[in-house]
Amino acid sequence: MTDFERQEKIVMLLDERPFASVRDLQHLIGVSGATIRRDIEKLNEAGRARKVYGGVAAVERGVRAASLPFVENRDIAVAAKRAIAREAEKLVQDGSSIIVHAGSTCFHFGCRIAHRNLRVYTNSLPLASYLGEHGTCQLTVGGGDLHREPGLLYDVATTSHRFYAAQFFVGALGISEQGILEQHPLLVRLCDEMSRTASEVILLADSRKFSVHPPTVALPFSRIARVVTDDGLSDAHARMLERAGVEITIAQIEREQ
Repeated sequence: MTDFERQEKIVMLLDERPFASVRDLQHLIGVSGATIRRDIEKLNEAGRARKVYGGVAAVERGVRAASLPFVENRDIAVAAKRAIAREAEKLVQDGSSIIVHAGSTCFHFGCRIAHRNLRVYTNSLPLASYLGEHGTCQLTVGGGDLHREPGLLYDVATTSHRFYAAQFFVGALGISEQGILEQHPLLVRLCDEMSRTASEVILLADSRKFSVHPPTVALPFSRIARVVTDDGLSDAHARMLERAGVEITIAQIEREQ
């Protein structure tokens, strides 16, 4: 069992009960106490669990609320996400290969390019299902186990793949001066892997994300070429992006009259 698999098992257990001792986890997972303590440290650092005396406890509901299930997040700030998707589509050239990451903004973008002459690679099960049923683009889907949240197909034993693309379109749970921030360790790992197989990384994120600060840096701004966001971006956040050397595309939200 890998580090990731052990830690996922611990988090799943904490969804069922508020506390687990080191001894409990040794018995359930079948590894040493030292290994369990290292896993607890990593989960505590990632904000996915709390290290407490004798074991590990579930984080309070409010701490985890920033990361909503996909089916809920997809229907939040829809006007902004559709505006971002509309501008992002203009950056794609027909005949090219692109990678589209998981997340609701990337899903809206994927719907926009469903009928374009493109080769699209994605690990997102919701997007793959939509493109398979409604799209005409060439589709390649990442394989592996289904991780229902965040809705990814992924093999944790895989360290690389053979798909190379002109652009990688990625979302974010939050954004700070450090770059893209995430909470789920699988998204952190996948962001890093995918970014290394594309010539250009483009972040699709509505302006709310600049005020959300989950614990883990998934990608630094040094590896991001452009941010596509909505017209709610503050001057302070725009200056932050300019200091980081990132191009900015502003999408105008179509508001009801």
